[in-house]
Amino acid sequence: MVSVKVCAQNSGRPVENAKVALHFDRGMLSGGFTGTEYTGRDGEAHFDTDPGPGRIYVNGKAQGDRVLKGLMVVYID
Repeated sequence: MVSVKVCAQNSGRPVENAKVALHFDRGMLSGGFTGTEYTGRDGEAHFDTDPGPGRIYVNGKAQGDRVLKGLMVVYID
């Protein structure tokens, strides 16, 4: 399981209804995008996938490369 918590950069509060997707860099056969999830009232989106290298996209904007695992917090404008 990989989870993403989206928070507003100016207030630190959770962002509801943010569109989140993950892109994994696992090679030709197993890499690519997950399905899209939307954050709940707690600002979290959850993905039933194994950890791995990749990047988080929030509302279509890449949030940087990282190892995608556990609960990750991203801040958006």
